[in-house]
Amino acid sequence: MEEKKMLYRNEWKYHISLWEAELLKRRLQPFLKLDSHAADGKYMIRSLYFDDLWNSSYEEKMMGVETRQKWRIRIYNCSDANIKLERKKKRGSYIHKDSASITHEEFDKILVGDYGFLLTHRAPLCREFYYESVARMQRPKVIVDYERVPMIQEEGDVRITFDSDVRAAIGSNDIFDPTLPTLAVLEPGMLVLEVKFTEFLPDIIRELLPPEGQQFLAVSKYTLCYERAWHLTDGLAGINKTNRRYIR
Repeated sequence: MEEKKMLYRNEWKYHISLWEAELLKRRLQPFLKLDSHAADGKYMIRSLYFDDLWNSSYEEKMMGVETRQKWRIRIYNCSDANIKLERKKKRGSYIHKDSASITHEEFDKILVGDYGFLLTHRAPLCREFYYESVARMQRPKVIVDYERVPMIQEEGDVRITFDSDVRAAIGSNDIFDPTLPTLAVLEPGMLVLEVKFTEFLPDIIRELLPPEGQQFLAVSKYTLCYERAWHLTDGLAGINKTNRRYIR
């Protein structure tokens, strides 16, 4: 059987103000529609990111390594109805995402370091995650929360999202706990605009976007939240060393 070719998508990110976002949404409305999965036009995304013993995902991002990857477990609106283990690969401004569904029980096992079931899991991605967890000692690092407004267009497989209130959740790695305290990571009044497309980006949409290179965002939500959580735990190191080790 011929091996399936890995499909990479374009991904552009911008750091824009809330008023710029509202103006852009109105301009895009004639050409894109809201994602049907977004109740009331938006949903909350919560992701638990993992990194290995050497913090490779963080360090490679900060060093500007061209090809890299990161692992996360993602849920929506703090519900266990749809739990996804995901690996995001990046080559410059191109991305590829692999995804596998897991259960709440399987998530609980991962959280306590019980990885044995992954080795025989039906999803190949879970078996690869077993290797990362055992051989590279990959562990949970930080929870990233934000509110997303998604707009889509079938032509070109275009997806434009507005991610606001980006924050790091601290105190626990229980992603289903809606009461976790959070720390904001963006400046007040700012959000992250993401533009993804596979085949092409129609010119009429391209012209509505911020000028290429203007406030192009180089830092990921993961690194922002990772640094915010580390800053807090470093500040508390002399007060609560046990908590510091847990969050890291």
